[in-house]
Amino acid sequence: MLFGVLLVSLSGCSGVLSGTSTGGRVNHIVLCWLKEPGNIEHRQRIIEVSKSFRDIPEVLEVRAGQVIESDRGIVDDSFDVGICITLGNAEDMNAYLDHPQHRKAVEEVIKPLVEKTVVYDIFE
Repeated sequence: MLFGVLLVSLSGCSGVLSGTSTGGRVNHIVLCWLKEPGNIEHRQRIIEVSKSFRDIPEVLEVRAGQVIESDRGIVDDSFDVGICITLGNAEDMNAYLDHPQHRKAVEEVIKPLVEKTVVYDIFE
């Protein structure tokens, strides 16, 4: 299952995709560890604010949810929330990261609730 999007880092969500590019769609996958691990209210706030990114023009799709606990050694279930934002290309990704709605969500919801994030950006 693929979870994942919204920030490049807690210290600032203004990253620029560079390097090799296929020019294809981008999946921006974000894993979040809460400051209060397992806090259901905080988890839900992050999921809901992530879904609001559907209103950003460059965003094609948003999926967000909580981790599925697993006994399988290959599965990392240590995070609380996963978000996946699908965008048309690298330029759309950069526009999304700089969009005021995204920046506001990071400052007002994500940073106050999240201890750590890990981001994976994948070209399709």
